[in-house]
Amino acid sequence: MSDTGIKAAESRTARLERATSESSVLVEINLDGTGVSDISTSVPFYDHMLTALCKHSLIDMTVKATGDIHIDVHHTVEDVAITFGEVLRTALGNKAGIRRFGEATVPLDEALAHAVVDVSGRPYLVHGGEPAGQEYHLIGGHFTGSLTRHVFEAITLHAGICLHMNVIAGRDPHHIVEAQFKAFARALRAAVEPDPRVEGIPSTKGAL
Repeated sequence: MSDTGIKAAESRTARLERATSESSVLVEINLDGTGVSDISTSVPFYDHMLTALCKHSLIDMTVKATGDIHIDVHHTVEDVAITFGEVLRTALGNKAGIRRFGEATVPLDEALAHAVVDVSGRPYLVHGGEPAGQEYHLIGGHFTGSLTRHVFEAITLHAGICLHMNVIAGRDPHHIVEAQFKAFARALRAAVEPDPRVEGIPSTKGAL
């Protein structure tokens, strides 16, 4: 594996190219954007979810990914999530002046998801509430329901954030996944947002 080109700026931007024998991924983000996205992962439903993530987090993001989807989309989906987590952590810098915590409950018709984010520096995921069998559904012909948790695991681990995600209600597999991505986006938007009342690192430890 080779990782090249990672950098961060005061404008809270970051870019990373990640290449393995299974995939080639480029992710570039601007935390202080307007939700503009340019997403191409070769997994259409995942493109849809990442576009929603940008729109509702107000993070500008470019994702260009190719991989061995003739075997399974798992590798490409996971590697994009890993790379996004890495650039999110880099763009946040020392996290001075951010709100740190964010929470959102988002409906999508019959589905309802609740997300809480802590930009803690400690990766942790609590994920529950999906109806029995959700992990086996094939959504959009490519995206297996089990990948939803896997994406959030990869993001939290590599971004160094804590995420509690709970599906409160839902019947349609597409809606259940999309409500989660939108809830995560809204919670993340609040957590990374600058707080004009905060000076320095929002932690009694002095570091996040």
